[in-house]
Amino acid sequence: MIQRFIELGEGYSDIYELLELARANKHRIVHMMAFHSTVGDRQATSLAVILQPTDPGKFQALYICREGIPNPNFTPNKRYDLFQQIAEELDKQVIELSVKPSTMFHEKELYYQHLIGILRLNHYLKPLQ
Repeated sequence: MIQRFIELGEGYSDIYELLELARANKHRIVHMMAFHSTVGDRQATSLAVILQPTDPGKFQALYICREGIPNPNFTPNKRYDLFQQIAEELDKQVIELSVKPSTMFHEKELYYQHLIGILRLNHYLKPLQ
Protein backbone atom coordinates (compact mmCIF):
# COMPACT_ATOMS: atom_id res chain seq x y z
CA MET A 1 0.00 0.00 0.00
CA ILE A 2 1.22 3.50 -0.82
CA GLN A 3 0.52 6.18 1.79
CA ARG A 4 1.35 9.70 0.66
CA PHE A 5 0.81 13.23 1.89
CA ILE A 6 -0.66 15.58 -0.69
CA GLU A 7 0.04 19.17 0.33
CA LEU A 8 -2.66 21.63 -0.65
CA GLY A 9 -0.79 24.64 0.74
CA GLU A 10 -0.26 26.23 4.09
CA GLY A 11 -3.86 26.65 5.18
CA TYR A 12 -4.80 30.12 4.01
CA SER A 13 -7.41 29.93 1.24
CA ASP A 14 -6.56 26.28 0.51
CA ILE A 15 -8.13 25.29 3.84
CA TYR A 16 -11.48 25.60 2.06
CA GLU A 17 -10.38 22.99 -0.49
CA LEU A 18 -9.43 20.66 2.39
CA LEU A 19 -12.88 21.17 3.90
CA GLU A 20 -14.57 20.41 0.56
CA LEU A 21 -12.43 17.30 0.13
CA ALA A 22 -13.62 16.13 3.54
CA ARG A 23 -17.28 16.77 2.71
CA ALA A 24 -17.09 15.17 -0.74
CA ASN A 25 -15.29 12.09 0.62
CA LYS A 26 -17.14 11.69 3.91
CA HIS A 27 -17.64 7.99 3.20
CA ARG A 28 -13.84 7.52 2.87
CA ILE A 29 -12.57 9.56 5.83
CA VAL A 30 -10.55 7.60 8.35
CA HIS A 31 -9.21 10.45 10.50
CA MET A 32 -9.10 14.23 10.72
CA MET A 33 -5.81 15.34 12.24
CA ALA A 34 -4.23 18.48 13.70
CA PHE A 35 -0.42 18.47 13.97
CA HIS A 36 0.85 21.16 16.36
CA SER A 37 4.43 22.41 16.19
CA THR A 38 6.64 25.40 16.96
CA VAL A 39 7.96 26.98 13.77
CA GLY A 40 10.58 29.54 14.71
CA ASP A 41 8.88 31.67 17.34
CA ARG A 42 5.27 30.93 16.40
CA GLN A 43 2.90 28.12 17.35
CA ALA A 44 1.51 26.58 14.15
CA THR A 45 -0.90 23.82 13.24
CA SER A 46 -1.14 21.61 10.17
CA LEU A 47 -4.57 20.20 9.39
CA ALA A 48 -4.95 16.89 7.58
CA VAL A 49 -7.65 14.56 6.29
CA ILE A 50 -6.77 10.88 5.97
CA LEU A 51 -8.83 8.84 3.52
CA GLN A 52 -9.41 5.09 3.14
CA PRO A 53 -7.09 3.44 0.60
CA THR A 54 -8.41 3.17 -2.95
CA ASP A 55 -9.56 -0.17 -4.25
CA PRO A 56 -8.03 -1.17 -6.60
CA GLY A 57 -4.65 0.45 -6.31
CA LYS A 58 -4.20 0.55 -2.51
CA PHE A 59 -3.26 4.25 -2.53
CA GLN A 60 -4.01 6.09 0.72
CA ALA A 61 -4.14 9.87 0.37
CA LEU A 62 -3.34 12.12 3.32
CA TYR A 63 -4.34 15.67 2.38
CA ILE A 64 -2.61 18.38 4.41
CA CYS A 65 -2.42 22.15 4.84
CA ARG A 66 1.05 22.57 6.36
CA GLU A 67 1.85 24.90 9.27
CA GLY A 68 -0.07 27.96 8.13
CA ILE A 69 -2.77 27.99 10.79
CA PRO A 70 -2.13 29.39 14.28
CA ASN A 71 -2.26 26.77 17.00
CA PRO A 72 -5.81 27.09 18.41
CA ASN A 73 -4.56 26.27 21.91
CA PHE A 74 -2.65 29.57 21.90
CA THR A 75 -4.54 31.67 19.33
CA PRO A 76 -8.19 30.77 18.66
CA ASN A 77 -8.95 31.18 14.95
CA LYS A 78 -11.78 30.77 12.46
CA ARG A 79 -9.94 28.37 10.14
CA TYR A 80 -9.45 25.78 12.88
CA ASP A 81 -13.03 26.33 14.05
CA LEU A 82 -14.27 25.52 10.51
CA PHE A 83 -12.20 22.31 10.48
CA GLN A 84 -13.61 21.34 13.88
CA GLN A 85 -17.13 22.12 12.67
CA ILE A 86 -16.75 19.87 9.59
CA ALA A 87 -15.39 17.08 11.80
CA GLU A 88 -18.48 17.32 13.99
CA GLU A 89 -20.77 17.34 10.93
CA LEU A 90 -19.06 14.16 9.70
CA ASP A 91 -19.17 12.55 13.16
CA LYS A 92 -15.37 12.54 13.45
CA GLN A 93 -13.07 13.72 16.20
CA VAL A 94 -10.05 15.90 15.41
CA ILE A 95 -7.01 13.97 16.62
CA GLU A 96 -4.33 16.35 17.88
CA LEU A 97 -0.63 15.48 17.99
CA SER A 98 2.45 17.55 18.81
CA VAL A 99 5.18 17.01 16.22
CA LYS A 100 8.49 18.48 15.10
CA PRO A 101 8.18 21.35 12.59
CA SER A 102 8.94 20.76 8.92
CA THR A 103 11.81 23.25 9.18
CA MET A 104 13.82 20.64 11.12
CA PHE A 105 14.00 18.48 7.98
CA HIS A 106 16.19 19.11 4.97
CA GLU A 107 13.37 18.17 2.59
CA LYS A 108 9.59 18.23 2.91
CA GLU A 109 9.47 14.58 1.84
CA LEU A 110 11.51 13.62 4.92
CA TYR A 111 9.06 15.55 7.10
CA TYR A 112 6.15 13.65 5.60
CA GLN A 113 7.94 10.31 6.09
CA HIS A 114 8.44 11.32 9.74
CA LEU A 115 4.70 12.04 10.11
CA ILE A 116 3.77 8.74 8.45
CA GLY A 117 6.03 6.95 10.93
CA ILE A 118 4.31 8.68 13.86
CA LEU A 119 0.88 7.83 12.46
CA ARG A 120 1.82 4.17 12.00
CA LEU A 121 3.33 3.90 15.48
CA ASN A 122 0.11 5.28 16.96
CA HIS A 123 -2.00 2.95 14.78
CA TYR A 124 -3.70 5.79 12.87
CA LEU A 125 -2.32 4.28 9.66
CA LYS A 126 -2.01 0.63 8.79
CA PRO A 127 1.53 -0.76 8.50
CA LEU A 128 3.02 -1.45 5.08
CA GLN A 129 1.93 -4.78 3.63
